[in-house]
Amino acid sequence: MDKYDILIVGAGPIGMACAIEAQRAGLSYVIVEKGALVNSLFNYPVFMTFFSTSQKLEIGEVPFVSINPKPNRNEAVEYYRRVAEKFAMNIRLFERVEQVERSADSVGSSFLVKTSKRTYQVRKVIIATGFYDIPLLMNIPGEGLPQVTHYYKDPHLYAFQRVVVVGANNSAIDAALETYRKGAQVTLVIRGGEIGSYVKYWVRPDIENRIKEGAIKVYFHSELTEIRDGEVTIQTPDGNIILENDFVIAMTGYQPDFGMLERLRVQLADTEKHEPAYNEETMETVLPGLYLAGVVCGGRDTHQWFIENSRVHAVQIIRHISAEIL
Repeated sequence: MDKYDILIVGAGPIGMACAIEAQRAGLSYVIVEKGALVNSLFNYPVFMTFFSTSQKLEIGEVPFVSINPKPNRNEAVEYYRRVAEKFAMNIRLFERVEQVERSADSVGSSFLVKTSKRTYQVRKVIIATGFYDIPLLMNIPGEGLPQVTHYYKDPHLYAFQRVVVVGANNSAIDAALETYRKGAQVTLVIRGGEIGSYVKYWVRPDIENRIKEGAIKVYFHSELTEIRDGEVTIQTPDGNIILENDFVIAMTGYQPDFGMLERLRVQLADTEKHEPAYNEETMETVLPGLYLAGVVCGGRDTHQWFIENSRVHAVQIIRHISAEIL
């Protein structure tokens, strides 16, 4: 059985920031990640540009140098890989956490963490799992067909195709604009009455002008209700319409792994938002020794925490753990 002071669930930027702080404090740790390094960022669109500057994405005081005003996804993936190398991080990739249990030993309470590959005995657990792994489903007929995706990657796939993009915020707007510029016939389906308020300020004029000139068709106050081979049904204020279709890009949002939090019996501060309860100074939950870091702290509100404003969680958590262990 592998034994450590801390087990960190998630090898994203915030999980890595926790590892850096643990290393500096002289605490032993392991990061367990079910996918690739910075798995959420890996699944971002290939040509995505961050809203934040590179400086705000830095961890461990390692400079993130970019030639662009805003760094892109490829630069970020490379930066965090180099950070992992610099600190020689103890990371176990493609290993899924399956069970976390409280245990007792001669020293005091601890956790037994069972994964898809081994079992760990640790004194503290930090959940830093992000939110990008579980899409919010539309729950409509045909959503499971192969032409439907909740993860948009590269616009070249959609060249000269009839594409329906569902959503109003950054992911949807980026997908609509990029596929349009590869020659796709793009239709946006938006539940509300306007483009989302979170859309990047330099992108908004672009999408508004493409809609105004008719290059991209949009249906406001509308919903996709069914997907079939070769066509879709859209419910609009003027009634249902049927469009010929090759691909559906459903940018309907994502959510944290609430199932893990439920299995750990983490209490909720807000049941509607599924926001977990935790101490804002230490980031410790009501279960002693279990901490939350990053976007998982916001529950369904995935616009509350980002890399730039949750990096401090690592400092708060390790400061509290160090005071108890060292």
